[in-house]
Amino acid sequence: MRKLLATSVLIATASFNASAEECGTVTIADMNWNSATLIANVDKFILQHGFDCDAELVPGDTMPTGTSMIEKGEPDIAPELWSNSMKAALDRGVTEGRLRYAGATLSDGGEEGFWVPAYLVEKDPSLATIAGIKANRELFEHPEDPEKSAFMGCPAGWNCQITAGNLFHAMELDKAGFELIDPGSGAGLSGAIAKAYERKEPWFGYYWAPTAVLGKYKMVKVDFGSGIDEDHYRACITKEECLDPKPTMYPPSPVDTVVTESFAERAPEALAYLSSRSFGNQQMNTLLAWMEDYQADGEITMEHFLTEYESTWTQWVSPEVAKKVKQALSEL
Repeated sequence: MRKLLATSVLIATASFNASAEECGTVTIADMNWNSATLIANVDKFILQHGFDCDAELVPGDTMPTGTSMIEKGEPDIAPELWSNSMKAALDRGVTEGRLRYAGATLSDGGEEGFWVPAYLVEKDPSLATIAGIKANRELFEHPEDPEKSAFMGCPAGWNCQITAGNLFHAMELDKAGFELIDPGSGAGLSGAIAKAYERKEPWFGYYWAPTAVLGKYKMVKVDFGSGIDEDHYRACITKEECLDPKPTMYPPSPVDTVVTESFAERAPEALAYLSSRSFGNQQMNTLLAWMEDYQADGEITMEHFLTEYESTWTQWVSPEVAKKVKQALSEL
């Protein structure tokens, strides 16, 4: 009996060591925006304590991280890659056996649209449609020209300035009496929403998710009555030289977890976690709002998430891994 027990212990120990060796050192791109740094810290903690990986964060950003993963095989994991910006290169990396799409980081995809505050729609449901917006355009007072109505666009120099401008013209908002206003910066755009909300004033403009702003302020995405024409969106709406823009809702932007093929092959159990790990936009909006309210960094918000959203993340891992992560969490 003692020999059997000793043999079992040796086998279990060998299995544990093999698992740790297989995972090895894992580098995770810590991107320079809040949702990405939160997810990177969540991945680091779960991989380190749940899968016995030697996980570390390295600075990252979309283009340099994607390029480095393709050309140099590092870092091992990009937890939140907005893949549209370099899709052709990433797809080539997959075809050449260098990369693998592990799963959807955001289950809803990145979300863009024209929005109005929910309190407006509660008073008049027609304001959830572009036809209702046009019919009530006098609500949206221009800050400088009483003859015009205001549509708050995307800041100059941002990619969304092109799409928002093309859709503004596609729906003939200029002919309806609106003027497209440049907020000057991301802070100017979010500040305009906050100011309107505090005063319960009308507001109409572009925004995106997941963001802290949409976590703090309940907004309604305006229905263009067009559905999504993804082909036209890609071929024209995204182009500065789009000569004949037509209405289309924004298609969801794919936001993926991308890993190197070498990591995928040596750590299949860790890969299975990354394939399961996905956040809904509403949940991420709420987390980002908490992060902003408490001026928390990615590590502190990770601890908040693992503590307060246990029913979410335990679905991504086995009961055994969840137990190990919860034990490590209790020791913080």
